[in-house]
Amino acid sequence: MSGHVGFRVPGSGRTPGSGERGRQCGGEQGHGEAAAGPERPGRRGAGPDRAGFPGQSVEVLDASSLSFNTRLKWFVICFVCGIFFSILGTGLLWLPGGIKLFAVFYTFGNLAALASTCFLMGPVKQLKKMFETTRLLATIIMLLCFVFTLCAALWWHKKGLALLFCILQFLSMTWYSLSYIPYARDAVIKCCSSLLS
Repeated sequence: MSGHVGFRVPGSGRTPGSGERGRQCGGEQGHGEAAAGPERPGRRGAGPDRAGFPGQSVEVLDASSLSFNTRLKWFVICFVCGIFFSILGTGLLWLPGGIKLFAVFYTFGNLAALASTCFLMGPVKQLKKMFETTRLLATIIMLLCFVFTLCAALWWHKKGLALLFCILQFLSMTWYSLSYIPYARDAVIKCCSSLLS
């Protein structure tokens, strides 16, 4: 019995059965290390961060990351450019064939004035306010007039249509702007009804 216990395989340096015991111990140790090892990427830690990205991107778009002074500066720049383009277009109207230039510059002036408020409110908030039910119709007519004015002036070469769409631009943008002033639309409707009556 004692001789059998001390028997070694020649050249191997180990006793019979030590390989099985080693494999069993090694397997148990390997399972323990796998259980206690660090978590792989993409399990618990990565889930909440990925789920939070869409909400964070919406917040960044909704609230401008620029400082108030920067936003105010760009608001003034865009607003002044809008007034300048409108006045320039009105001056070019009296030149021969200046209706096309008037339509283009007047449209760019209104677009610049409309873009100026994006720096104060932020683009997402601006779009939400533009397409609210109280000003939805005015917004759609205003945007369509922008497109049709440029089409009539640059591609269709219809000066009369370009001038008509400029007038509709003015009316729709005025009605759109009045929606931000409380009771301004009601006052305009009463004044117009009293004049017509």
